[in-house]
Amino acid sequence: MERMYALNITYLFLLTALPAIIYDMKQVKFSANIPVSFFKEGDAYIAYCPILDLSTSASSFEKVKERFSRVVEIFFEELVDMGTLDEVLANLGWTKVQQRWTPPFSVGHDLQSVSIPLSA
Repeated sequence: MERMYALNITYLFLLTALPAIIYDMKQVKFSANIPVSFFKEGDAYIAYCPILDLSTSASSFEKVKERFSRVVEIFFEELVDMGTLDEVLANLGWTKVQQRWTPPFSVGHDLQSVSIPLSA
């Protein structure tokens, strides 16, 4: 069974590689509530976030939540270091208004029945 989990993530970044956002060195707070789906596959727990297209796994539900937080932190650190934050977030469907990024939002979550004839 799939569970949805709103994860509040707060990070401080030193933005030097993003002149479009910050022109001098400042600490910036990134805070967002992002949807995370959790799955159990065999003995593994999987966390997946569609708005960042990130996933990770662990041996327990608590560990996968911790690991996912770390994956998100590394993801944003790398985007900042590489100077690709704006490009990657835009490609993931985020919108930027007045120097503030807004993630795409889910309009629904449902099970859909699919029947496809397959030949052996």
